[in-house]
Amino acid sequence: MYNGKKVIVVLPAYNAALTLEKTYNEIPFDLVDEVILCDDASKDNTSELARKIGIQHVIVHEQNKGYGGNQKSLYNKALELGGDIVIMLHPDYQYTPKLIPAMVNIIGDELYPVVLGSRILGKGALKGGMPLYKFIANRFLTLTQNLLVNYKLSEYHTGYRAFSGDVLRGINFNANNDDFVFDNEMLSQIIYAGFEIAEVTCPTKYFEEASSINFKRSAKYGLGVLRVSLVHFFNKMGIGSSKLYKN
Repeated sequence: MYNGKKVIVVLPAYNAALTLEKTYNEIPFDLVDEVILCDDASKDNTSELARKIGIQHVIVHEQNKGYGGNQKSLYNKALELGGDIVIMLHPDYQYTPKLIPAMVNIIGDELYPVVLGSRILGKGALKGGMPLYKFIANRFLTLTQNLLVNYKLSEYHTGYRAFSGDVLRGINFNANNDDFVFDNEMLSQIIYAGFEIAEVTCPTKYFEEASSINFKRSAKYGLGVLRVSLVHFFNKMGIGSSKLYKN
């Protein structure tokens, strides 16, 4: 608990057995009340290991629902359990759990209702192993998105995110795509609804066991991001009526 608020960490997992325990062991349980893991039809023993190391809530998808579909299951469960602060942490250890206290403090002290762990703030992205093409795409897409959605973030593509329960209840995340573009649709909804977003500098770590998408899927994701930003822009202009912004 933090300031009387229930803190839940959610772990979207797919073939995470090699890094799950290391990630879990660094979660600050003096702040975190419960952990939920969703195993999106992994081919390894992710769900069995999750139960073995003591994760309280393990959801298993019998068929792969995608990164967005995984998050939907997690956020719905977190709300069902009464989460006031919900942090999404990837169990592949690409993002450090040691930032959880900072993210909890920001939301728990009601400074901001959303916190992103940014790999771009500072100069550590390339040093931490981010491929050059991904760095360039990140910068181009972020600039375009900032212009179209009329906001200012250092990046829209981090997977390290924390939300107040009010934010999750205030947007229609269940209407979002089940693939990777889910993340950008969610940020679009948050900005559209008027919630403010904070960012904290997050170390960048790329290594063999960390999950990543290939160039082809990255290109598909990039086009999806541009589509989301254009839909956001036109809805704000009163042109169009996307289901994403209806709660």
